[in-house]
Amino acid sequence: MVIVKSIAYMNDAIAKSPVAGGTLKNDADNEIAQLQENIKMLKGQVKDMHSRLLEAAVLNNKYIQTIQEYQTQIEQLKKPPLFICSVVEVLGDMALLRQHGSNQEVVTKIPDDILPDIESGARVAVTGNLSIVRVMSKSVDVRARVMELIESPNIDYDMIGGLKKQIEEVIETLELPLTNPELFIDVGVEPPHGIMLYGPPGNGKTLVAKAVAHRAKATFIRMSGSELVQKYIGEGARLVRDVFEMAREKAPSIVFIDEIDSVGSRRTYDGTTGSSEVNRTMVQLLAELDGFDARGDVKIVAATNRIDLLDPALLRPGRFDRIIEIPSPDAEGRKEIFTIHTRNMKLEDVDFDELVGLTDGLSGAELKAIVTEAGMFVIRRKGKAVTMQDFKDAYNKLIIKETREEVAGMFV
Repeated sequence: MVIVKSIAYMNDAIAKSPVAGGTLKNDADNEIAQLQENIKMLKGQVKDMHSRLLEAAVLNNKYIQTIQEYQTQIEQLKKPPLFICSVVEVLGDMALLRQHGSNQEVVTKIPDDILPDIESGARVAVTGNLSIVRVMSKSVDVRARVMELIESPNIDYDMIGGLKKQIEEVIETLELPLTNPELFIDVGVEPPHGIMLYGPPGNGKTLVAKAVAHRAKATFIRMSGSELVQKYIGEGARLVRDVFEMAREKAPSIVFIDEIDSVGSRRTYDGTTGSSEVNRTMVQLLAELDGFDARGDVKIVAATNRIDLLDPALLRPGRFDRIIEIPSPDAEGRKEIFTIHTRNMKLEDVDFDELVGLTDGLSGAELKAIVTEAGMFVIRRKGKAVTMQDFKDAYNKLIIKETREEVAGMFV
């Protein structure tokens, strides 16, 4: 503003002075040009200052957020730690608590907002003066939680061949009690609790379990018997407890134990820690299958190739009410298996009756392997359809060749 007034004053002075002449006018023009240049420079500096001010404001907001986070952490650090207790008994609006570690028991008042969620056996977080702050979830081993099947396999009963009778028994044992419990109530019969599937490998035991997982409108928990055998003392038994506790929480549920012979074999003791730990795990499994406490709406499916190794206590009624043999497929079953596995294949002059006679004594898994290998022969020769010769070549490659190698190995 001052510069603009100075320029105007000089212009007036030049206009009033007759003596100044051209020289004075030139000097004034130069000074005006210099002042205008200064104005441009000052405007640029103001613009730059505005940019820096915006950057400073952004940084200031960021620092304020950081300070608030640190203040929240400081407040958390200033709070006393919480302790874990178990609710032994609920007495109206009072609770009998047992501290973890010290096992001391105290009675404390239950806050009104927590009262509906408190029950015997629950875990609660308490302050230093043993006031209940919140109810915590039950302690379940993470290894047990990952056994829950989230996405069911895309396997149905119509994809299993040669096991019509066995599938009917599975449906009666597992599905009917869950879908139509009134049938058992009307007759006055307690529904079966579990089934044991046994038979040679590759004949569909695990496939039946996958179909159950697909069809059952229940929580499906699958595990291998070897997963229950742990390194440290008591870990296997605790894992069994956690699995069945989770199954009861999520009931109705189905627990599938594959290769149960790895943990359920006859009890022996050879003096080693490992042997005693396996026995402890199996005893806990026996107690969960049919112990003092009711199992609830939890069904059990187990599978094994060696039922002769299992402990008699595991096979008695009440633990496994149905013991179902899954045998090698007969002629009708083999034909059904071939039909199932070739339903999406382009066939050319394939005689299933001849294939059935050729594959006597083979398991369902071996029949599937023959179908797959026959398809691979077509892919290798860039063909469009699978012929009878492809199936014969696959049979010769997978079955005859292995048999010759086994016989040759006996004479080496």
